[in-house]
Amino acid sequence: MKLRKVTAASAAVLALSLAATACGGSDDDNSGSGSSGGGGKIKVGIKYDQPGLGLKKPDGSFSGFDVDVATYVAKELGYKADQIEFVETKSADRENALARGDVKYIVATYSITDERKQKVDFAGPYLLAHQDLLVKSDSDVTKGTDLNGKKLCSVTGSTSAQNVQKSIAPKANLKEYSSYSECVAALQSGAVDAVTTDDSILAGFASQDQYKGKFKLAGLKLSNENYGIGVKKGDTATVDKINKALEKMESDGSWQKAVDANFGPADYKNEPAPKIGQIVK
Repeated sequence: MKLRKVTAASAAVLALSLAATACGGSDDDNSGSGSSGGGGKIKVGIKYDQPGLGLKKPDGSFSGFDVDVATYVAKELGYKADQIEFVETKSADRENALARGDVKYIVATYSITDERKQKVDFAGPYLLAHQDLLVKSDSDVTKGTDLNGKKLCSVTGSTSAQNVQKSIAPKANLKEYSSYSECVAALQSGAVDAVTTDDSILAGFASQDQYKGKFKLAGLKLSNENYGIGVKKGDTATVDKINKALEKMESDGSWQKAVDANFGPADYKNEPAPKIGQIVK
């Protein structure tokens, strides 16, 4: 009889233990919606294929300005480096990734536009970029009209090249490739005379070891691109926290240090860190 009482008591303790575990959950929280560090993780959306901005390297590590910004913000939110999980978020899937809760926030050359603000909220901006041209170091292209009669490369479907053709150099010979890396390789080989997209993206490619000293940015500022950090619509608390982190990143010098490290080799003339909420049209 005594043995049966002990067994029943043990079963009760075990049941209570299991119930507590079920209520408490695992310390390893991989959800994108975590609000603080502790033992959990945070998922952050970035690009995997943009040198100087968001690049996944062969060894599995990540580099780039967006990666540095994303990491700084995560640490300010209470997460250590090993608690950050970077998730590839391609341009076409950014809004959906936030809506589904796949990631907590996105740092991926995400220009703030009125149309996008209908679907997501933005912290920042954290960088003011401009559409520009990448040319060879000895190129005679110094202004947009110099592209008339020359071969201009951009990615298929990009509005950047179309903008140049319509309003700046209507006689430019547009060559479209499936990626900017192909455009840059074509520029090196002489197949095209210039590549156009955001200056930050161009600077990232030009800063790669195999291209250092071979290219330069024309510095034309053909458009204003206000890069923001995308957050799920309605999550104002996270937006506020990220904005405070961005302000601290600028004030303690980390922002400029990240710009110099990732874009410096291309002689990138960056704009000063934009003020939070200030959108340049």
